[in-house]
Amino acid sequence: MASSSSSSPETVGLGERVVAFAIDAMLCFIVFAPLAAALKLRGGLALLLPALAVILFWRFYGATPGKLVLAAKIVDARTGAAPSTGRLVGRCFAYLISAIPLFLGFAWIAIDRRGQGWHDKIAGTLVVYDDD
Repeated sequence: MASSSSSSPETVGLGERVVAFAIDAMLCFIVFAPLAAALKLRGGLALLLPALAVILFWRFYGATPGKLVLAAKIVDARTGAAPSTGRLVGRCFAYLISAIPLFLGFAWIAIDRRGQGWHDKIAGTLVVYDDD
């Protein structure tokens, strides 16, 4: 249910974020796997293109395509405004911290009162429904 306070937007839950991730993963596989194969990219370079695309989507659209489908966006946890590019880059790298211990940092979204994963806490971000 949406919050009655206009100053605290409703955060997106774990289920919706998993759906958004699945959409993004499919798009990534469809777009970047053939591109990486065509360019003969291996290892870290093959991961660099999708990471750069994610950061650019966050910067210019406030969300990845999966989050856009769900009308969600990433905001600064303190101000509710668009996060700085530095925060977004940090959030991308912090995905590793959320993923490495059996994806516990992502599961944390389900129990955190603000719906933040570890990567959100590290970067100071929230994923909220976009009212626009």
